Amino acid sequence: MEVGGDGVAVITIVNPPMNFLNHSVFWSLKDNYDEALKRDDVKAIVITSEGPHFSGGFDIEALGNFQELDEGIKLEPKEGYLAIDVLTDTFEGAAKPSVAAMKGLVIGGGLETAMACHARISTSDAHLALPELTVGFIPGLGGTQRLPRLVGLQKALDIILLSKPIGGEEAYNIGLVDAVVSTDELVKMAKCWALDIAEFRKPWIKSLHKADKLEPLEEVKKMLNSARSQARERSPHVHSPLDCIDVIEEGIVSGPRNGLVKESNIFQKLLFSETCKNLIHVVLAQRRAAMVQTLSACSGITDMGLIPRKITKIGVVGGNSMGSDIATALILKNYPVILKEVDENILNAGIDGVKENLNTFISQGKMTQEQCETALSLLTGVLDYECFKDVDMVIETVLEDLPSKQQVYADLQKYCSSDCILATNTSTFDLNLIGERTEAQDRIVGAHFFSPAYETPLLEIVQTCETSPQVIIDLLDIGEKIHKTPIAATNGSAVDRMFIPLTQTALFLVDHGLDAYKVDEACTKFGMPKGPFRLIDLVGIRIAIASSTKYLESFPDRFYKSRLMQIMIDDKREGKANGNGFYKYDEKKEAIPDPEIVKYINSSKNMISVTPNPQLKTTIPHEDIVEMLFFPVINEACRVLDKRIAVKPSDLDIASIMGIGFPARRGGVIHWADSLGANYVCKRLEEWTKVHGELFFKPCAFLRERAGKGIPLSA
Repeated sequence: MEVGGDGVAVITIVNPPMNFLNHSVFWSLKDNYDEALKRDDVKAIVITSEGPHFSGGFDIEALGNFQELDEGIKLEPKEGYLAIDVLTDTFEGAAKPSVAAMKGLVIGGGLETAMACHARISTSDAHLALPELTVGFIPGLGGTQRLPRLVGLQKALDIILLSKPIGGEEAYNIGLVDAVVSTDELVKMAKCWALDIAEFRKPWIKSLHKADKLEPLEEVKKMLNSARSQARERSPHVHSPLDCIDVIEEGIVSGPRNGLVKESNIFQKLLFSETCKNLIHVVLAQRRAAMVQTLSACSGITDMGLIPRKITKIGVVGGNSMGSDIATALILKNYPVILKEVDENILNAGIDGVKENLNTFISQGKMTQEQCETALSLLTGVLDYECFKDVDMVIETVLEDLPSKQQVYADLQKYCSSDCILATNTSTFDLNLIGERTEAQDRIVGAHFFSPAYETPLLEIVQTCETSPQVIIDLLDIGEKIHKTPIAATNGSAVDRMFIPLTQTALFLVDHGLDAYKVDEACTKFGMPKGPFRLIDLVGIRIAIASSTKYLESFPDRFYKSRLMQIMIDDKREGKANGNGFYKYDEKKEAIPDPEIVKYINSSKNMISVTPNPQLKTTIPHEDIVEMLFFPVINEACRVLDKRIAVKPSDLDIASIMGIGFPARRGGVIHWADSLGANYVCKRLEEWTKVHGELFFKPCAFLRERAGKGIPLSA
C-alpha cells in the first residue's frame, strides 16, 4: 500500500501473471484495507493492480486443490466470511470510500471485489465477466447480489447465466462502471473520484443496498421464471444455473444479507459436486494443453524461449467444405486468405461456402452486414500458385488422396518462400509421406481442424521428428489468435483415431438391430450435442468413409466392414451438405428423421449376412448404448496413450469435449473412464467380446494392465 500526499491509499494486487485471487491475496488485501482505515492521513482508498490485468478471478487451481484434499472442507472460517465479513462489512461498509481502477481482465472474484467498492473506473478495453457457471458453481463473493442492483435484473441475468463478457464501454453504458479512461489516466482518475466521494462531491454508493434499477417484485418473479425455463432448456443436465437464479431471487425478495448467506451455502455445495470437479478438471486440462513439453520428438518446445513469427497472410489449398470453413475461421480473425482451387466452378463454390458461413452469423445476429463485407474483403480466390510467393503459411485441405497431396506440396515448395509453414488438415496420412517429394520436411506440420472449423474450438497440431520447434510455436500462436485450444500429437491424428470406434460401433449396433435414431437419442440424453449419425452427416459421409478406409488399412483386425455408408453414397445421400444423409434436412438445415433410412440399413444387413439381435432392437437401455459406444473409444484412447501418439491423457479429455462434443460436465472421456474405474470398463468390454467378437471390444493390453493394478488411465 502506498499513501500519497493527497490522502489516497493505493492498494495494488500483485500476483502475476493474471493476478489470480486466493485466500492469501484476500488476507493481504484485507490487512492493507484495515491499515488504511486506521491511518489518519488516509481519506480514501483505490484498489488497482500490477501488470496488464486487474484480476483473472479466484484461482481455479487452488479450488481444485481444495476439492482433492477433503470433500467436507470449508473454505472460510465461517459461512460467507469473504463475501460478508471482508467485502461487505470491511470494504463496502468502511468509513472511507474506495474506488476500483480496472484494466485488462476483470473476471469472477476480481469483478465481485470491484463491485464492493463505492465506484469503479475502467479502461475501454477491459474485459468484465462472471464466468463461474462455466465451471459448475456460482459467483460466491456477492456477485449474485450486487450485479442486479447495479445494472438491473435482466442485464445481470444475461451476464451471469450466459457467462457473457462485456467491455469497458458497455459496462459504463449499463451502469457497472462509473467512468472509462485511458490506461495512463486510470489510477489518477480513480484517486480523484475517491477524493470526490470522501468530500461529498460525488455520491457514496453502496451497491448492495442500491435499489433504483431493480424492477417491481411482480415483474422480477416473471423474469426469474422465464430465466429458469431458458436455463432448463439450455443446460438440462446441469443444476447450477437454477441454483444461481434461486440465490438472486433470495436477495431481492428477502434482502441482500440473506442473499449473501444463501449464495455462500450454495457455492460451497456446488464446489464439491461431481459436476464442478469435472469442469474444473477441464479448465486445468485446457491450460495444460498449450504446454508442448513432453512429446518425444520435440521435448520442451514451449520452454525454449522461442517467439512466434508474425503471420500476415495465409493460403488455403482446397475449396471444399473444410477449406471454406478454415478460410472463414481465418478471415473472421482478420487474416488475409488466398483460397486456391484447380477449377473455377469449384473455386466459386468454395467462396460461396464462405459467404454462406458468414450469412449464418448475420442471421444469428453475431455480425453485421458491414462486418461481413469487411471479412470477405480479406478473401481472394485463385487458380494457380503465383500469389503464394508472399504467404507465410499454407493449409492444405484437398481430398484424402496421397498422390494429390504429394503433388500439392511439391508445387508449394516451388512457389512459397523458404520459411513458409506448410500445414495439412489431413487426419489419415503420414506427414512424412506427404512431404516425400520436398526438401521442406522441417516446415511440414499437421493443422487438423474439426468441422465446422469456424466454430469448433479445437486444433490438433501434429508434428513429426523433422518438424521445426519454431513451426510448432508459430502454429500455437495462430491457434490462440483464432480462439482454438491446441492439443499436440506425434505423427498421426490422436483425435480421429480415438473416435473412429464410435462410428464403427454405431454402425455395428444398427446392422445388428438397433434403431439409428435410438443410438443418437441415447447420446444426446448422455449430454452429447449430437449422436454419431448426426455427426457423420455433419462431417459428410464421403469424408467419413475416407477416414474409415484408412483405419481399415491400418487396423484390419478391429475394423467393422459395414456397407451402410457406401450404399447411401451410391444413392446420392451425402449428409447435411446435400440435404440427405441419415437425416433429411429442410431449407433451414434442420435435421428430420427419415423413415427411408430403414431400407438402406436392411440392404447393408443383407450384404454382410447379419443376424439381427432381438435384444438390441427392443430392450437395451440408453446407459448400455452409451457404454457400448464409448468404451471402445476409451479402449482406443488407451492405445493412443500407449503408443505416445498423445502424451497427456488430459489432452484426450479436451479433444473429446471440443472435437466431438463429449459432455464437459463429465470431465472428458479419460476422466469419465477413471470415474467409472478401468476395471469396470475392461470387464464390460470383455463381456461384449464374448457375445459380439473381438473387433473393437477386446480390451487392449494397456487397459487390461491398468485395470489389473487398479491404476487410473490418467496416471
